[in-house]
Amino acid sequence: MTSGAGTDTRTRKRLDAAAWLTLYIALLFFVPAKLIFGPLGSAGSPSMVFGLGSLVLWTFYFVGATKPVQVRVQPIRIALCAFLVSVGVTYVLAMSGPINPDEISPADVALLALASWAGTLLVAHDGVTNRARLDSLVWRIAVCGGLIAMLGVVQVLTNQIWVDRISIPGLTASDTAGTYLRGAFLRPAGTAIHPIEYGVVVTMLLPLALHVGFQHTWRHRIARWFPAAALAAVIPVTSSRSAYLGAIVGVAICAIGWPTARRRVVLGIGAAGVAAMTILTPTLFNSILGLFTGASEDPSIASRTDSFGLAASFIAENPWFGRGLGTFLPKYRIFDNQYLGLLVTVGIVGTTLFVALSVVTIVTLLRLRRGVRNEPTRDLAMALVASVAVGFICLVMFDAFAFPMTMGTLFLLLGISGALRRTEDQGGTMPAVRP
Repeated sequence: MTSGAGTDTRTRKRLDAAAWLTLYIALLFFVPAKLIFGPLGSAGSPSMVFGLGSLVLWTFYFVGATKPVQVRVQPIRIALCAFLVSVGVTYVLAMSGPINPDEISPADVALLALASWAGTLLVAHDGVTNRARLDSLVWRIAVCGGLIAMLGVVQVLTNQIWVDRISIPGLTASDTAGTYLRGAFLRPAGTAIHPIEYGVVVTMLLPLALHVGFQHTWRHRIARWFPAAALAAVIPVTSSRSAYLGAIVGVAICAIGWPTARRRVVLGIGAAGVAAMTILTPTLFNSILGLFTGASEDPSIASRTDSFGLAASFIAENPWFGRGLGTFLPKYRIFDNQYLGLLVTVGIVGTTLFVALSVVTIVTLLRLRRGVRNEPTRDLAMALVASVAVGFICLVMFDAFAFPMTMGTLFLLLGISGALRRTEDQGGTMPAVRP
């Protein structure tokens, strides 16, 4: 595709990236994660297959098609490519050396999953070339987030997960959907594999939902505030430290860019919500406090801290490029810390480049925000900073690469961040600064 208003209409006739990514969001959020294409095994998640199709589509349109050379360097895309190359190196090294046969298939699936997420990022980054379509995509993500949040609320109120009753022709259940409890409370998982994944996803989406509520003023008040209200309602009942940490970080980053009056309003609403919780559901409030005050006695925390020594021994064996993405199987150890897992599997080089992807994205968004005067754009840039920061920070809480909804959402947000930079650049609102 070529950029510019004159070609945007022709581009949409061939491929509307916003519509394509809406289908991806629907598969990612609304098809239970345990339903897969049986013959494909671990690689059979519908969203994963669709993401691989996105990579093929991006390759066809953006690499194979004849188009003018772009003058502007795209830092997010460069950071992604650097990380992908490092993972490719680890894969080659792993397959060229002695390897346990049990590790080969998981390594292949991990590589396919990463390719799928990369395809989503690239289509969002390069395919959404019109700001109106970008706003529509952000709106759809927020609405879908609100819907899965409402599902979580229903799961808690009814004490039923419901998604175990969903059957889709052509898909088979890879595992039986389970019920997760913390104390006397059911932990909602929506359509995700686990409540931790669900909690991280809804907190990643909260900053975008707040942006929609404050900035999409052309929409009906109820419609534009539904996503934020639903997400804010489900986060307290997730019984997840990751969700609480993510919500605090996300709202705090958003608040940096808000006017003082808006900060006071949000702070007041938050305080009122906490007060209402202590009065109406004191047991839930005490349970939330207990997650943090009793963390030293929590076996899940002990398991995470005990993993450092084991991880260090594996890192020492292959410090620079690791033993290969996907080759450290759950039967060896579950780190519950994706960064530890990356250090073991892709080494210092791969982990550094993965973290660099987040840093490059955040710096790009902050520079964009500094360079434009349009308030909705500035607010969207800050919301994306918050969402991306929440996603990368929460990876320290679980092995996120094994959870497709988390990583699919995170890479989609990275792509949207790049799309925002590109649309503003094409619109001539960005100053000519070096990326």
